[in-house]
Amino acid sequence: MREPNLDLQSVILSGGSGTRLWPASRESYPKQLLRLLGEHSMLQETLLRLEGIAASPILVGNEEYRFVVAEQIRQLGIEHSKLLLEPMGRNTAPALTLAALLASSGGSDPVLLVAPADHAIAGLECFREAITRGLPVAREGAFVTFGIQPTRAETGYGYLRRGASTGDDHPLFALDAFVEKPDAANAQRFLESGEYLWNSGILMLRASVWLRAMERLQRAMLGACRRALDHCKLDGDFVRVDREAFAECPSDSIDYAVMEKLHSHPELGPAWILPLYVRWSDVGTWDALWEIADKDASGNVARGNAILENTRNSLVLAREDKLAVAVGCDDLVIVDTPDALLVADKRSTQDVRNVVAALKDQQREHVAAHRKVHRPWGWYDSIERGACFQVKRIAVNPGASLSLQMHHRRAEHWVVVRGTARVTRGDEVLDLHENESIFIPLGIKHRLQNMTGSPVEIIEVQCGDYLGEDDIVRFEDVYSRV
Repeated sequence: MREPNLDLQSVILSGGSGTRLWPASRESYPKQLLRLLGEHSMLQETLLRLEGIAASPILVGNEEYRFVVAEQIRQLGIEHSKLLLEPMGRNTAPALTLAALLASSGGSDPVLLVAPADHAIAGLECFREAITRGLPVAREGAFVTFGIQPTRAETGYGYLRRGASTGDDHPLFALDAFVEKPDAANAQRFLESGEYLWNSGILMLRASVWLRAMERLQRAMLGACRRALDHCKLDGDFVRVDREAFAECPSDSIDYAVMEKLHSHPELGPAWILPLYVRWSDVGTWDALWEIADKDASGNVARGNAILENTRNSLVLAREDKLAVAVGCDDLVIVDTPDALLVADKRSTQDVRNVVAALKDQQREHVAAHRKVHRPWGWYDSIERGACFQVKRIAVNPGASLSLQMHHRRAEHWVVVRGTARVTRGDEVLDLHENESIFIPLGIKHRLQNMTGSPVEIIEVQCGDYLGEDDIVRFEDVYSRV
């Protein structure tokens, strides 16, 4: 492992929702947490890409995902990272402002390498070489953006128009303009001109340079972020910004708030484009995932328990516990999850977000969460539900514990199917082994713990006239939940 540049601070922005990747991506488990291209999630791939380049990351994201994010960082063995928690989404400009304020506390002024958590990049050495080339320029006070050489007339990306170059063997180009997502005709014109690069969303600059730009261009946003961080609460590796102050912060993106305005404010410093010669995608849609993923001889991408017959140029994401068969299909996307199935023409995957909007209007639970729900102590899967009963499979991580709690309207029956569970029931504390069970009456305080070094799984049968998750009264909780 190479030694990181200690004056280079990586900042990972992890606030996206990925609605066009439904049904895999949900509000409570967005695309950056998904394993879409291999054994690691998009967030983990980003962390690994930056490891050894910069100091331990500052990760900015929604507090709702804090435990899943912390667990994914722990799985990689990355230490000393900071998780900067936003109580609500305010887009990327406030997120970067919070990170710049935190990074510069104590009088330091590191160069920030800012990257989205949910992009895919193939070509790690080229990526690292580009960072090395851009670092001296950023140290001198410039804005450095990273552009991708277009390979098609893409209407789903923003563009950077390049100006004069530095003229050396690996030139940088003056940032001439930002261009929002174009229509098809303009995208084709951009491609043919050779003057435009895709906007990767990756940025490198000193913390002071960003804060000076915010002071000039977005003073209200900077003030709200300062107040939110001044009244933050430290909770282990979590930095919880003040909810009330952050709620007053305007919402805007890095590009709209600052980068598009630099051309008319040269006093804020020069802005450069550094071309990235890598395979890159924001993996914003299912066809974008198909585009970047490895394919078979027929142009198919297939995962899980899938069989494809006479099928071409399709993406099939199947479950391991259920066989999916595609016969005679061309240019299709098929995504199967335990509670939803998507079948779409690969050329229409942008429209998936319209389906998500309709589901939200109908208040369908398929928007917010998967059937399998992640918790700080592990996860549960609601495998069956009826009028007055629900069956869950619950997994508790080694050393983890559910809260001490009670329910007003349901009783529970637990059966241990893996490991040894410690159960608190009223004044009793006992260990249950595999194939042993216990009944938890309505209104009795209880807790499930895993005191061992191996996972514990139970089957829980709930019975009552109301089975919602809000029928939980917590008395003690190691995760500080209400």
